[in-house]
Formats: sequence, structure tokens, C-alpha cells
Amino acid sequence: MSDLPRDEAGDRFGLRVLVCAPGGSRDTRELVGRAIAEHIDLVVVPVERLPEGFFQLSTGVAGEVIQQFVNYRVRLAVVGDISGHVERSSALRDFVQESSQGRHVWFLTDLAELDEELERVSGHEPDV
Repeated sequence: MSDLPRDEAGDRFGLRVLVCAPGGSRDTRELVGRAIAEHIDLVVVPVERLPEGFFQLSTGVAGEVIQQFVNYRVRLAVVGDISGHVERSSALRDFVQESSQGRHVWFLTDLAELDEELERVSGHEPDV
């Protein structure tokens, strides 16, 4: 038996949501594949679990990751503190602000903020 936190799938505001633990594979193709297999609407990925170079837009990693989710119509929420990255890059700051205004990719500080965003876009009450 392991004491490591595990990824957990469940219902939130009428959506099937996979909340990823901070540890685990950084292979976003695996996450997208799991999302498809388990009929997940939204994958919540902690910043610690993103591939190396994600927050350096010049690497193209963020674009590749996001495109994988968009191609398969799976929403993505990146959760955690990215303030240091945003302070160093105005392009990243603009990218985060623009993405977070939509319905498919969000950058949020924590799960409470995720629930606020889900309630706003879904019009559903929290699932019990």
C-alpha cells in the first residue's frame, strides 16, 4: 500500500473531473488517453506535474500540451502558483489571462477557485 496521493476521478458541477495528484507521470498523452477512456470532461493538473519547459512559451511545450487536450475536447485546468513564471514573462501573463477567460483551458490557484469557475460556467449546484 502506498501513501502517495493518487489521481481521483469524480463528478463536479455536472462534469466528470479527473484531479491529478502532484506526483506521477508528466506525460500528458497518458492523461488525455485516460480522460477519453473514462469519459472525463476536465483534467486538473497541478503545476508540479507539467512537462519541463511548459512555462517557457518559446519551447512550444505549452502549445503542444494544450493542443492535445483541445484536439480531444477535454478541458484542462492547471492548478497551482505560477506567479513567478508570470512575473518573468509578459507573453506568458497574456497567454494565461486569455486562456483563463475561455471554457477550455484555465490557470487557477487552487481547487476552491476551480469550483468557483465550474459553478460560473456550468450553472450547476455543487455535486454532493
